[in-house]
Amino acid sequence: MKLSRRCFLSFGIGAAAGITLSPLPWKLTDDISIWTQMWPWTPVPPDGAYTYENTVCTLCPGGCGITVRKVDERAVQIAGMEEHPVNKGGTCILGNSGLQLLYGPFRVEAPMKRTGERGEGRWKRISWKEALSEVSSKLNQIRASGNPHQVAAVSGSKEGTVARLINRFMTVYGSPNFMTEPSIQDSYEAMLYLMQGATGSAGFDFENADYILSFGSGIIEGWGAPVRMFLANSNWRTKGTVVQVDSRLSNTAAKMDRWISIEPGTEAALAMGISHVIIKENLYNKGFIKEASEGFDQYKKLVLDAYSPARVSDVAGIDPSVIEEVARAFAASKHPIAICGRGKGDVPGNIHEFMAVHALNALVGNINSKGGVWTLPKNEYIRWPHPIMDKVASLGMQQERVDGAGSKDYPYVQSLLNRFPKKINEGSAYPIEALLVYNSNPLYSMPDTKAVQAAFDKIPFIVSFSSYMDETAKNADLILPNHTYLERYEDVPTPNGLQYPILSLAKPVVKPQLNTMHTGDVIIKLAKCMGNSISGAFGWKDYKGCLKQTLGSRWNQLYKKVYDVDSGFAPNKWVFETPSGKFEFVSSLVKNADENNIGIPHYYPTALEGDEKKYPLIMVPYGSMKRATGYVGSTPFMLKAVSDETLVKNDVLVQINPKTAQNLGLSQGESATLTTPVGEAQVKVNFNEGIRPGMIATPTGLGHTGYDEYMGNGKGVNANQVIGTVEDPLTGLNMAWGIRAKLTRS
Repeated sequence: MKLSRRCFLSFGIGAAAGITLSPLPWKLTDDISIWTQMWPWTPVPPDGAYTYENTVCTLCPGGCGITVRKVDERAVQIAGMEEHPVNKGGTCILGNSGLQLLYGPFRVEAPMKRTGERGEGRWKRISWKEALSEVSSKLNQIRASGNPHQVAAVSGSKEGTVARLINRFMTVYGSPNFMTEPSIQDSYEAMLYLMQGATGSAGFDFENADYILSFGSGIIEGWGAPVRMFLANSNWRTKGTVVQVDSRLSNTAAKMDRWISIEPGTEAALAMGISHVIIKENLYNKGFIKEASEGFDQYKKLVLDAYSPARVSDVAGIDPSVIEEVARAFAASKHPIAICGRGKGDVPGNIHEFMAVHALNALVGNINSKGGVWTLPKNEYIRWPHPIMDKVASLGMQQERVDGAGSKDYPYVQSLLNRFPKKINEGSAYPIEALLVYNSNPLYSMPDTKAVQAAFDKIPFIVSFSSYMDETAKNADLILPNHTYLERYEDVPTPNGLQYPILSLAKPVVKPQLNTMHTGDVIIKLAKCMGNSISGAFGWKDYKGCLKQTLGSRWNQLYKKVYDVDSGFAPNKWVFETPSGKFEFVSSLVKNADENNIGIPHYYPTALEGDEKKYPLIMVPYGSMKRATGYVGSTPFMLKAVSDETLVKNDVLVQINPKTAQNLGLSQGESATLTTPVGEAQVKVNFNEGIRPGMIATPTGLGHTGYDEYMGNGKGVNANQVIGTVEDPLTGLNMAWGIRAKLTRS
């Protein structure tokens, strides 16, 4: 049986239609039907009446509405919520298998205190009173020494009330070091600020776009809101064209209308070459350029002088005619969109690449217009009174952040978690005495895991709020486990990439199964334990009360309907907040913008780590919807969906062009050692003619050392073990999309 080329794939446990359209190997339909027999810890519900409750999935930034079917008080199935505007009844494999995260044995059952060495797995249960007392005592001790800035917090996101509560706690405590997991949203926000003066986020009106030019974005591999992107891709089958620019035949590239294979890392050069053709042939939107742009003449000169199709062809490794064809088709479309951010968008990227790609949207005038790129304002529903800080907090907040974000060197970003390990390991910043980690697993998800581990080893006190024994929790001193997403209330702001504001409410569909506590309640209780001005900044009795007060008049609608769309929102077409009041091809917000074209879109190649002679290959990581890479690991169902071209037993397979393998003397399926400047891993060779010669592609989402065997402990290799970071000189964000490597017979 063969699936249609660009169909929307949905995985539904127990749902015949979902299984019919499943991306899983067909043999798994039998596995699904007997899943309660495969894992002894999976509960078998008693007979009883069915009930259905709506809530929101928070396992990724997608913010999908879901419907949970229950027998008595036992949740037995998760399906997409038909009426939710983000996913419209669709779900992904992670969302559908969320019950395994609720009932699995890999959960942390109660507050835990480390008794052995870090990572040994020796713990003892303690009461919540003991846990809160220990944390508050340690934090009070650090604050009493006059060093509140030596406490840091890492959150999976900066949005939502829980993240804001943690940030508020850090502020009144006296630390500026609230950091968040990086993603392409950081680069998009920086780009919007530099070119449009906007302080919001980027939204994409994909539903009305008719030509999508994707520079490496994994449209159906987890980029943006994943299920929404599946649905949009299905819509484009009948009324749109999608062109995928990628150095390997990714799943997205294989299913789009056209795949353009280029040399890795040359996306910005190609974008500039396309701009060259559009400008030279006068295909640009003259109204937008005349009325709404600034610096076009300087940009035009740069593009025409340095980025002819012939020159770009030499850099990107494609025929000049391809550049010309794409440029003309893009400019001729009514509603074209150019997007970037490689793969799932877990890594921010080169800011000049984002600027070069967004300049294409400006050239065709498709900004804040139908089928174009929209600017969404900041979420403003959280309107708490400014906290009153005492002298200790005020002095602490005046300290420079340990990651350098917001400093004179990196004024365009709010967080630079990628710089945190290096600063700690070098000793070039003040020490961090305590670290709080929420909805994040940096010891797995951050590049160069060895360096991250070394940095964490230097921090005397680490507290994890994880629901699971992940890598970071395993190396913490205390674990204060959060309720799972099916057991708690939580506000879910606008998902990544959505073009209009929406607020959703996750609600508990079952009672807490274990001795866990909502992290929002933990923070409020912790503030009360700390006393003084810290306690005064948290006037709520509990998290639910805080959430209800914050949502105000929207609470009733959200509780009943789960979501609330700002139906009156419309972007201000061609209205910008830059000093010139126009879209700036040359950003006036960048000091010395003309020096080395630093404030103008251009091709600024990323210098990957490693000497080319010692490491002749380029390794790139690649993601998949079948493998989780966020703050939770892949579920048992997801691991069964991983193909034998990615993982065989416990061995990970790396993709390599047969010609490259032949030159290295490697054969199909052979064991090999993958070595990079930051680490090495044992892998197996998998021939793939869809990857350019001289490259290796390593799958992400494998190689866990936390969790247990059900969640993939010891299966494969964590790609972050063999890839490092490269700082963008303008933003400080990580712009490494790969690393130099060598592959030798084991």
